[in-house]
Amino acid sequence: MRGERRTDFGADGGTMRTVFIVNPKAGKGRGREKFIKEIEAASKKTGVAVEVYSTRAVGDGEALAAQLAREAEARGEETRIIACGGDGTLNEVLNGAMRHDHVAIGVVPIGTGNDFCRNFPEAGDFLDIEAQLTGTVMACDAIRYSGMLDGRVQTRYCANMFNIGFDCNVVDLTAKLKTYPLLAGSMAYLMAVLCILIKKKGADLRVELDGEICEDGPVLLTALANGSFCGGGVKSAPVARLDDGLMDVNIIYNVSRMEFLSKFPAYSKGTHMQIPGIEKIIFAKQCRRAVITPRQGAMRLCTDGEIVDAGRIEFEVVPRAFRLLLPAAERKPDETGENG
Repeated sequence: MRGERRTDFGADGGTMRTVFIVNPKAGKGRGREKFIKEIEAASKKTGVAVEVYSTRAVGDGEALAAQLAREAEARGEETRIIACGGDGTLNEVLNGAMRHDHVAIGVVPIGTGNDFCRNFPEAGDFLDIEAQLTGTVMACDAIRYSGMLDGRVQTRYCANMFNIGFDCNVVDLTAKLKTYPLLAGSMAYLMAVLCILIKKKGADLRVELDGEICEDGPVLLTALANGSFCGGGVKSAPVARLDDGLMDVNIIYNVSRMEFLSKFPAYSKGTHMQIPGIEKIIFAKQCRRAVITPRQGAMRLCTDGEIVDAGRIEFEVVPRAFRLLLPAAERKPDETGENG
């Protein structure tokens, strides 16, 4: 199987297969061996047999997940595939495992952005491997998108969010800034916002939502969201839910730098829609389908933190598209003080 190596922990057999796909470069590659030991310890403690694969290059996670999904389907065997990395690693596993039964997808957020997991504040600790091995499964939406991506026609899936224009340019620069020792997470994102805002580089787009043209010209940014967060914790789509059958579209008009900076703290916290008169700055709508066309050349499209050049793209929500593994939450004492 494509990937650096496979390691098995626990006894063979059973009715469920659990596989960790680890991106060793995630989180700047820190602590890989320690992380593998945590998986081994959790396997022994819970009695759940696991397999661990490490990726070597972009695309390995998708290829591994696709092979595992095919094997699960052929055997009729329940398989849990747990993506260990950032949102990009989760995206690869999602695209490999989509359209296959018997598969649940989990995520251990050891990347640098990790925005997808922020949508589940009531779940257990996504970094707790034991909680992952004893977790539960829920149905989760995805967004299917089709069109010209990096020079060829493709159909793929998004777990969390798309960003076009200013936000995409910020993500691009954030990834570069995170390579510096003292810049990580939201700090790198904030620095990128300030740098890109100086250039005020947005996008020139035609945006059609559920058959209606909502924008046709220069905008600062457009975001299509399944989940609420981007940029390492920025709550740009505060009412988005991963199981409501809708995508949340935000368009920030081509406003002045000062206007955007004055609203950014609220935008970051997810309280921007409460500001009086915000509709003059941000257009927000929920929809099931969208078509975005760059009016001049190609556009830069950021999908779950990964960026490609794109032409006209069609987006559509796929309700209950995949089964998501949620880590077990810590059990709270009942009113008598005893665990229920």
